[in-house]
Amino acid sequence: MTYHLLSAELVECIHDEVLNPGELPGRALDKSLEGALARVDNRLAYGMINDVFDLAAAYCVAIATGHCFNDGNKRTAHQSLDVTLDINGVEIPWKFDEIGPLIIRVAQSQVDASDLAIWLRSAAQ
Repeated sequence: MTYHLLSAELVECIHDEVLNPGELPGRALDKSLEGALARVDNRLAYGMINDVFDLAAAYCVAIATGHCFNDGNKRTAHQSLDVTLDINGVEIPWKFDEIGPLIIRVAQSQVDASDLAIWLRSAAQ
């Protein structure tokens, strides 16, 4: 299957949009957004992405755990997940009281991409 993928430039634009006034813009100096997104490319190359939910979850985990930005990493991860689903034809009506705590658990490495993809599949039904 062919997917529409996220570029580092798009993720950076997403990040800029989710920041609140007074938060630190820009990338963290010691982190690589391209490196974080390469994790997703590797999962694709090795056949570890079976559907759009796997893809969106992989982006979310890579961005949330990569801590590539000075502020707004979890919001960027969630919005990138949402954009990935949208551009690949899936829309989920988010329940923010559910997705917010889940993204926090993703950022804390308590939820991995496989578990997140399972949750996304159920949320899409």
